Amino acid sequence: MIGHHSGSASAANGVREESFFMTLRLLQHRAPSGVRSVIAARGDAAHIVPGYASIRALALDAIARNISLSAAVEAAGAGDAIDIAAAFAAGELLAPIDHDDDAHIQLTGTGLTHLGSAEGRDKMHREAAAAEQQTDSMRMFLEGLEGGKPAPGAVGQQPEWFYKGDGSQLVGPGEPLTMPAFAKDGGEEPELAGIYIIGDDGQPYRLGLALANEFSDHVTERHNYLWLAHSKLRQAALGPELLVGTPPAHIEGASRILRDGVPIWEKPFLSGEGNMSHSFANLEHHHFKYDLFRRPGDVHVHFFGTATLSFSDGIATQEGDMFEIAAAPFTLPVRNALQRARPVEVVVQAL
Repeated sequence: MIGHHSGSASAANGVREESFFMTLRLLQHRAPSGVRSVIAARGDAAHIVPGYASIRALALDAIARNISLSAAVEAAGAGDAIDIAAAFAAGELLAPIDHDDDAHIQLTGTGLTHLGSAEGRDKMHREAAAAEQQTDSMRMFLEGLEGGKPAPGAVGQQPEWFYKGDGSQLVGPGEPLTMPAFAKDGGEEPELAGIYIIGDDGQPYRLGLALANEFSDHVTERHNYLWLAHSKLRQAALGPELLVGTPPAHIEGASRILRDGVPIWEKPFLSGEGNMSHSFANLEHHHFKYDLFRRPGDVHVHFFGTATLSFSDGIATQEGDMFEIAAAPFTLPVRNALQRARPVEVVVQAL
């Protein structure tokens, strides 16, 4: 497992770091008996939140009562203590959001949102344009750099946007990431994902952030950037923890790939608004401005982008490779093995 964030900060940062690591994290647990529950964790301490079988139910209750998720957790009291590391190792933790009907979960994302993220994309597209010609990717990145963080209340530059699928494409902790039989590549994308639910009033509510592997087909995208939409119709994995509250301005982690248990690639990655060309508020505005994304009861998982890809470093993944992504203040990694689906024959019949 990738090591946790070290305690090397200066004494002046001690209070800030203590608060950072004590931020509320919510998890979903399924016991061997099948009984589900919600876990609240702060630092190394964690306990069951009585009265709730899902984070979605907790969120809907908080909206109905006009209180925050943290207040709803406090009001519920503390149930039995639980060791989340042991539960993770036992395979008892679920993705931190789900829905009884997968069709009511939307997986979407934005790219070219991080400082430096244009470099990797531009390397993929460079051969398609003359050396002196600025690529569409670079133009979009620069526009975001200039207008992606508008003043409060103002509307900024709209980002690149893509659709990944519905809840059937969401992979939980420890489950394999499966690329289609026809895929040219299955590559990791370490990033943050915003988790949202639409209230009965049609307004979106951010529940928190999850650590994620957005997972894409970079070979397909490199062939022609107009195939980006095809390359993104893939599964995606979430870590088990939902980070509640104000999003951190700086998150630093590491992404690596293991083959037969041996690391073949590892690289740090940065996220949070301090490392982005767009603000969260701007990305959220340009997603939820569409009426169809404000349907009461729906859940949205929105991936905020990355600047770190093994593909950009010439890594070609293989079946059986293990992706592992870790970043504080999340204490558990996103860890998923790569596999390829069997071919499926599709025959369209006229009726």
